[in-house]
Amino acid sequence: MGAKAARPEQASERRDQILAIAARLIASRGYSATTVRDIADEAGILSGSLYHHFPSKEAMLQAILRTFMDDVLGRFEHIAAAGAGPRETLDELIEHAFRTIEQQPDAVSLYRNESSYLSTQPGFEFIAEQSARIEEIWLGQIVAGQRVGVFRDTIDPGIAFRFIRDAVWSTVAWFRPDGRHSAATVSAHYLDLLHHGLLAE
Repeated sequence: MGAKAARPEQASERRDQILAIAARLIASRGYSATTVRDIADEAGILSGSLYHHFPSKEAMLQAILRTFMDDVLGRFEHIAAAGAGPRETLDELIEHAFRTIEQQPDAVSLYRNESSYLSTQPGFEFIAEQSARIEEIWLGQIVAGQRVGVFRDTIDPGIAFRFIRDAVWSTVAWFRPDGRHSAATVSAHYLDLLHHGLLAE
């Protein structure tokens, strides 16, 4: 009875391992260049065995990105709902984004590299929908900050959002958690630059 009870948990753990391998390979090689056989070989199983867990490579990518986006959006919504001021809320959104890069670099790379194409494909509509909701949350803090005078109102909020978003998420291309900086220190440097600029006073 104990062995039978452990099987679903073992299957779930194996599924998570396969998704982690798929995320790493697709992030480094690209979606089109990564085959089911590549993923199976890395997982140490036959390609046919992989289909016991996922019906297709597309299903694996859907699972990776849906889990990633659900987690990120859920956290962003929680931060925005906490009721802090717009500057504090935007800072916390940025800090969480850097932590996400540190903890889930493969998923972040997949999102950055593949989302524009995948969001036009059947089954991946959630990418555009959740990306729009994330933009709404971040942009809302910028607009609110301009309204109360903590952010300059001479800057187009849409442009400000895109500068901030692209600067933060592109960090995944060079940030290494085992290097001299952590997510916390990179975030601190970024926020200092965002708040005070580069010019010496």
